[in-house]
Amino acid sequence: MPGLISLIIFLAVIAGFWYVFEKAGKPGWAAIIPIYNFYVLLQIVGRPWWWLLLLLVPLLNLIIALVVCIDLAKKFGKGVLFGIGCFLLGFIFIPVLGFSDAQYKG
Repeated sequence: MPGLISLIIFLAVIAGFWYVFEKAGKPGWAAIIPIYNFYVLLQIVGRPWWWLLLLLVPLLNLIIALVVCIDLAKKFGKGVLFGIGCFLLGFIFIPVLGFSDAQYKG
């Protein structure tokens, strides 16, 4: 049973990212490709590609992820608290962002 719940949450997050990518004019299938999906996410939030390398640095990767989540929220007209929610509870906030009527404000 816990495995089924985990699978449902995983699929909801993937679907949420898929719609977030499509709303931003990027291919939705990029959400399912590891590493490339973060590269596309960096493009969406307007950060340079080399931030991928910063994810390899322990503790700094948490700060980078937080900044990207906040930037993502701002690009969709949401506030900083929504971005922090994406960072801490991404399995809830990413599907909300993807399935809501929030529009990308590139």
